[in-house]
Amino acid sequence: MAREVELADTRAARTRGLLGRNRLDPESAIFLTPCLAVHTAFMRFPIDVIFIDGDGRAVHLAHELRPWRVAASPRARSVIEMAAGRVEACGIEIGDLLYLEPERW
Repeated sequence: MAREVELADTRAARTRGLLGRNRLDPESAIFLTPCLAVHTAFMRFPIDVIFIDGDGRAVHLAHELRPWRVAASPRARSVIEMAAGRVEACGIEIGDLLYLEPERW
């Protein structure tokens, strides 16, 4: 799925998100928590968004969310933002259990 995951668990980190970046590496993701809605205002590229419930299950997917759009899920507790096309490429579907695993040395 993603080899590098950036954690955005403060208000400042969630607000900053992907702003000011020209792209998101296909092997990277941002995990925003708590979060139930995202916007792509001022962004320069589309992204895929996975909304996760409190049990770590995907409850909503937003594919290739273009700049100046909004996506939300009232059931979500967290969000994973990935490069556009990665959700489909990874085969992620509603109901899938997603988790963070530390990299093994």
